[in-house]
Amino acid sequence: MARWCYRHRLVVLLIWVGAVFGLGVAGTAAGTDYANEFSLPKTDSTRAYQLLEKAFPQAAGDTDTVVWKVDEGSVRDESVRSRIEPKLAEIAKMAGVGAVAGPYAPGGAAQISENGRIAYARITFTEQANGVPKDTIENVVETAQSAERDGLQVELGGQAIAKTQDPPAGIAETVGILAAAVVLFLAFGSFFAMLLPLVVAVAALGTGLMTIALLSHVTDLPEFAPLLGSLIGLGVGIDYALFIVTRHRRGILRGARPEDAAVTALNTSGRAVLFAGGTVCIALAGMLVMNMRFLDGVVIATSVTVVLSVLAAMTLLPALLGLLGMRVLSRRQRRRLEATGPEPLEANGLAARWSSYVERRPRSTAAMALLAMLILALPVLSIRLGATDQGNHRESTTTRQAYDLLAEGFGPGFNGPLLVVVANGDANALVSKIRTTEGVAQAGAAPASHGVTVIQVVPTTSPQSQSTDQLIDRLRDDVVPASGAEAHIGGVTATFKDFAAVTGDRLPYFVAAIICLGFLLLMVAFRSLMVPLTAALMNLIAAAASFGVLVAIFQWGWGTELLGVGKEGPITAFLPVIMLSLLFGLSMDYQVFLVSRMHEEWVHTKDNARAVRVGLTETSRVINSAALIMICVFSAFVLSGDLEGAMAGIGLAAAVALDAFILRTALVPAAMHLLGNSNWWLPAGLDKRLPHLAVEPQEEPEAAGEPAPVVHGFVRDTDGAPVGDASVTLLTKGGRQLERVTSLADGSYTLPVSSPGTYLLAATAPSYGSRARQVTIEDDSLVYDVELPEPSEEGADEVDAVN
Repeated sequence: MARWCYRHRLVVLLIWVGAVFGLGVAGTAAGTDYANEFSLPKTDSTRAYQLLEKAFPQAAGDTDTVVWKVDEGSVRDESVRSRIEPKLAEIAKMAGVGAVAGPYAPGGAAQISENGRIAYARITFTEQANGVPKDTIENVVETAQSAERDGLQVELGGQAIAKTQDPPAGIAETVGILAAAVVLFLAFGSFFAMLLPLVVAVAALGTGLMTIALLSHVTDLPEFAPLLGSLIGLGVGIDYALFIVTRHRRGILRGARPEDAAVTALNTSGRAVLFAGGTVCIALAGMLVMNMRFLDGVVIATSVTVVLSVLAAMTLLPALLGLLGMRVLSRRQRRRLEATGPEPLEANGLAARWSSYVERRPRSTAAMALLAMLILALPVLSIRLGATDQGNHRESTTTRQAYDLLAEGFGPGFNGPLLVVVANGDANALVSKIRTTEGVAQAGAAPASHGVTVIQVVPTTSPQSQSTDQLIDRLRDDVVPASGAEAHIGGVTATFKDFAAVTGDRLPYFVAAIICLGFLLLMVAFRSLMVPLTAALMNLIAAAASFGVLVAIFQWGWGTELLGVGKEGPITAFLPVIMLSLLFGLSMDYQVFLVSRMHEEWVHTKDNARAVRVGLTETSRVINSAALIMICVFSAFVLSGDLEGAMAGIGLAAAVALDAFILRTALVPAAMHLLGNSNWWLPAGLDKRLPHLAVEPQEEPEAAGEPAPVVHGFVRDTDGAPVGDASVTLLTKGGRQLERVTSLADGSYTLPVSSPGTYLLAATAPSYGSRARQVTIEDDSLVYDVELPEPSEEGADEVDAVN
């Protein structure tokens, strides 16, 4: 397929352009129909909501609030009333506004604070917040705030009002793409190579978002599903293309034709991308274990963007590679390739030196990395799940100001009243009991409808306080049963408390499900028990550390105002589920790309130390570049204007940073060095029963069934110190050069051998003499260390067979 897409690139490009524009037109014409359904079956708050919906169907619209405060005097003063009342009347006449209930109407005295300095009015729209046109909301805000004067403050709160504070759509994605472009340019040094992952990701994201918009008409998708789809789709889309383009460029630099390099890249890194995308989708599907209806929509939305990202990488990318040809390399790389020929197979540089360091000091490396992760994970011990509200918005927003004014005038619990829905029994007697309950500021019953009475209970503490949670438990466990009435506790605060409880109960099953699935996939792919076990432990460590960072920032408030995300509060109840799915999927990506190269080298040489060293050397740069891109993309979602989106962005950015720069670069390879050959152990009986799945096959399959032998070892001086940048050459007995490589920083080298036989192995390095020895290679690989003498030493005058 890769070769077909490469050769028929114009056809593939036309298909993708048609898909992007076709879905764009269809999605724009159809609009969206997102449904924020957070109810949980068999919970007390859900039963309360169902009774409310049946008894009060007319209260379907969103209700927002206008709050005003005077610095001196009273809100009852004629100078204040004459400014506010006409504005409320004007708002009541607007299209889309159902009713306005103000404090100056009969029966509105309770909407004025005891000191008379704060009052509020309720605006009921004819639609829920998502259905209210933004123009209508902006007119309401502008009209209300036009009543302000010196000494009179007017603020507005509510779900619909919050929509006016959202930044322009797409700003987070745009910033993320620009930041990713900078990283890609630094990684590739080529403008055209930089564009490739961006074009692929944008094409996949565009089709994905339009597909999500269309799917919202046929299934329930939450309003934040596109945000999460953008978050994961943009990250994996760029990363998957990055892995393939890196392999493609490496193939060209090593002498392959562009078409052959593209086919090889898709057959190697492309397979790894396909496998990695599958693991991400499986991790996302683990959310279905939670049995929460709105999470099903999240699974659909995020999986769609991942699948389209993989599809774009497998089809659109080879077509673009065919379009660019040699221009995928920078001009300097093309000139060097023409002047000096293909690059050596062995990698050098900082990655090689770090890999050598980890090999020499695996215990200290593992200990330091593990200590750092455990310190970062400590805050997770105090994690508290709950709900964020407008009290967590930035201080500069009108919704936060309105929230604070209501709390100041009517008590902290006023922003999160509880709704006690009475289906049968004496509601008046229950009201009396509730008023005397500890933690209740006030309680009052509304007129009954269809046999259902609603008692509004205002706690003495804020909606996010643990004392409010204790009050809900007290009402459910003691007060309501003692009254003999059939009643259920609902409202936003109670709903999110139930949500947090259900999430906490089901989270262990969810984590166990995705760990087991990931374990089985890696065991089949790498024919090992220790590799998937190591990956599972690392994923748990990464999750704990990333949630520790999340708690420190968003729950403890370390830098929330600096980041511009508002006030500290509990971690949103559904966030751990979504974050763990994404985290396990992305961690599996890096594990696959790292270990697949190690596994390839292990199959080739059966030398664990070399396999780990070479795997880390050749993949660490691309993994770190991919991680930097992910961090940029995820961090940009702080600009989304959505607190949950900011939490997910910061949490995932921290998780990716810790995973790539500490776990996969230090802890995983150090652990694999310590485990030795047991990394690749699998019981023979199990090996026979497991299906075979090739994640990343060798670039050049051998004609025989067994891997070809190699000569590998170390180049050292007479003191045993490694000699890097030494030229090691394999020649025939007649002196014809067959293969030539350069030793790594640790002195290691590997030379492929076409067939068993006797050869001449020669080595030389600047400031050293040369060595040339005959070596006999049989069916197995040969380990041969070379010692280079100083120029003045005996033996340094041997024939320089290299030159």
